Amino acid sequence: MPVKFPNFYPNSKFGSPSLFKHIAVLGAVSSAVVAALLYYTKYPKVLCAGKMVDAAVMEKLEAGFKKLQDASDCKSLLKKYLTKEVFDACKNRKTAMGATLLDIIQSGVENLDSGVGIYAPDAESYTLFKELFDPIIEDYHGGFKPTDKHPASDWGDLNTLVDLDPTGEFVVSTRVRCGRSLKGYPFNPCLTEAQYKEMEEKVSGILKSMEGDLKGTYHPLTGMSKDTQQQLIDDHFLFKEGDRFLQAANACRYWPTGRGIFHNDAKSFLVWVNEEDHLRIISMQKGADLKTIFGRLVRAVNTIESKMPFSRDDRVGYLTFCPTNLGTTIRASVHIALPKLAADKSKLDAIAAKFNLQVRGTRGEHTESEGGVYDISNKRRLGLTEYQAVKEMQDGILEMIKMEKSM
Repeated sequence: MPVKFPNFYPNSKFGSPSLFKHIAVLGAVSSAVVAALLYYTKYPKVLCAGKMVDAAVMEKLEAGFKKLQDASDCKSLLKKYLTKEVFDACKNRKTAMGATLLDIIQSGVENLDSGVGIYAPDAESYTLFKELFDPIIEDYHGGFKPTDKHPASDWGDLNTLVDLDPTGEFVVSTRVRCGRSLKGYPFNPCLTEAQYKEMEEKVSGILKSMEGDLKGTYHPLTGMSKDTQQQLIDDHFLFKEGDRFLQAANACRYWPTGRGIFHNDAKSFLVWVNEEDHLRIISMQKGADLKTIFGRLVRAVNTIESKMPFSRDDRVGYLTFCPTNLGTTIRASVHIALPKLAADKSKLDAIAAKFNLQVRGTRGEHTESEGGVYDISNKRRLGLTEYQAVKEMQDGILEMIKMEKSM
């Protein structure tokens, strides 16, 4: 019986069907052995850059893709861009660190109400699975095309930033944060327990050496006392084991191993270690003195980066677990009371759209406003500088306050 030779993934070093034909003809390998190598028919093991996507993963992928296709009410970017063509192109691929398409889409498949629906298990995923990531990045980041290139870091002139609400009438608090990934490590779904511990040791050592107004204390989640835990809860610093989106993305393995929180003595500078990203670096305080808050973040990031290499791509900037946080990774936000605009949400949404801002509830993404107080931040993080991202938030908030006063 003649052996049928399927088309292999083109990047496979074993990818040419003719290779097997020649071997069989030469008698080096019998057709029976060749057939054994190709014994999967429905879910073949496909050789890809020295890695293999096995039948169990393929079965879950096929089931997940069908679930997405059948979900007529799903509005995620994953559903929009994971076409049959893209699915077939990507389903057999595996990164050098072991990430598959399943790692990327599993949260969006489990949570059909996701806005985006994908995460990057490691840095290579952004290029190996570009057929899916590129259109989603372009859509979310306001037209950042596959041919575009993220600019070099530029923190800008701090003197052009202002106190957004000097009278304290509207802004409750202001926060600017950024995410960072350590070069050479995968992201959450592919991290081992040993890697979590190793990263925590490296990062905590650097944080403990911070000086001046950045000097503070590192609190590992492992073995944390009840008193410390309660104090961090009272300060609204303590992050919990991931929400359902992160849980479904397999981002919470070995919890709480390798996780921790650092804060300075004034509690205005904070670093989360191995929550969603390897690092979440945060500067915050009551009121709206954006110049001081952003300046503190700049000093902290530069200090850490001088001692530790971060994962950065020439095209899309700093790499993070979620593609919404690429580029600058900057999220500059305020908690702001806008009772009149809250009563006419369409006007609030119109200003937000004009200045590329995101409006959320005060408890974060997927929550509602409480008492007319919103969490409002810059939405764009890719294709512009750090300074420009913060400036967009500043200009939009000033416009909202102006309109609130006029109503």
